[in-house]
Amino acid sequence: MAGRFAPRPTRTTVRGGHVSVPGAASVPRQAPAPGRVRTWVPDGPLDLGLVLGPLRRGPGDPTFRAAPDGSVWRATRTPAGPGTLRVAVRGGEVCGEAWGPGGEWLLERLPELLGGADDPSVFEPRHRLVALARHRRPGLRLTRTGLVLESLIPSVLEQKVTTDEAYRAWRILVRKFGAPAPGPGPGPAGGRMWVMPAARTWALIPSWEWHRAGVDNKRASTILRAVRVAARLEEAVGMSVEAAQARLEVVPGVGPWTSAETVQRSHGAADAVTVGDLHLPGIVGWALAGDRDADDSVMLELLEPYAGQRHRAARLILLSGRTPPRRAPRMPRGDIGRL
Repeated sequence: MAGRFAPRPTRTTVRGGHVSVPGAASVPRQAPAPGRVRTWVPDGPLDLGLVLGPLRRGPGDPTFRAAPDGSVWRATRTPAGPGTLRVAVRGGEVCGEAWGPGGEWLLERLPELLGGADDPSVFEPRHRLVALARHRRPGLRLTRTGLVLESLIPSVLEQKVTTDEAYRAWRILVRKFGAPAPGPGPGPAGGRMWVMPAARTWALIPSWEWHRAGVDNKRASTILRAVRVAARLEEAVGMSVEAAQARLEVVPGVGPWTSAETVQRSHGAADAVTVGDLHLPGIVGWALAGDRDADDSVMLELLEPYAGQRHRAARLILLSGRTPPRRAPRMPRGDIGRL
C-alpha cells in the first residue's frame, strides 16, 4: 500500500518544506488583471508545495500564498524592483504570471525557482526510510531564488526562538514596513500581499518597533549589520555555496546555521546541511539509527553516505514524518513586546 496515498502532513513534514496546495480544479480561477506570462515544461515530476514550501515563513506569511485554485503566489523584492509571481501547473506545464517592475526578472528565473537547475536523479537513497520518502515525494526539487537578503533576514529572526515567535515577527515587520505587492491578490476574493522592506527601510526601523515585534536586540542588530552591506551580500549569488556562506558569516551574528538556511534557498544548495539546530540532529539520529540524543557530529556521520546531497537527504527525512516520541513540554513561547 506504500505510496498509494499521500501521507498526512505533520508538524515535521511542514518543517521539511511542505505546503498544502489545493488541487487545480477545486476552485475556478478568477480573472485578475493580466500580467506578463511565461510557460515552462519541467523534465520530471514537480510538486509546487514541496519546491516552494521552504520560502513560506508560516501560514500567515504576507509574501506567500497558496490559493484555492491550486496556484502559488509569491511577492518579493528583486534587483529590478518589487514583483508578484503566480505559478500554476496544468497538465505537466508550468505557467508563470508576473506583475510589477520585478515581474520580468521573476519570469526569467522561473525555471531555477522551480528546481530547473536541480538534478534529483543524482541522489541515491542509502536507507529504506529515505527511499520510501523519495518514492512518496517524487516532485521534490530544490528551489534557487537568486536572492540572499529575503532568506537571510527571516533566518536571523528564527535564531534561538520558537518558529511561532519568528513567524509572528516576520509578519508584523513586513506588513508594517513593507510595500503592497503589485498586481492582483490571490484567491476568489483577492487578498493583499506584501513585499518585504528594502534594505534602507530595514535600517531605519526604530528600536521600539523591533521590540514590539518580539525581536531582541541581538537579532535586530544582526539584521541591521546585514542590510548595511546588502549589496555585497547579494553578490554572493554568483559565488560557490562555500564562498557564499563564508561571505555571509563575515557579518557578526550570522553563523553556520543561518548561512546554511540562507543558501539552501538562495543557491539551491543540495549539500548545505543545517548544523547547530535544536531538533534536526535528534530527528536524523532517530530516523536513521534510533538515536534521539544525536548531536551535530553524529548527524553528520549518519549523513556522510549522502555527501553532496546531505540537505536533500535531511529534507526527505523530515518529510517522512518519523520523529522521536516527545518526552518534554514544548519550548514556551515568549513575547518581549509585552514587557
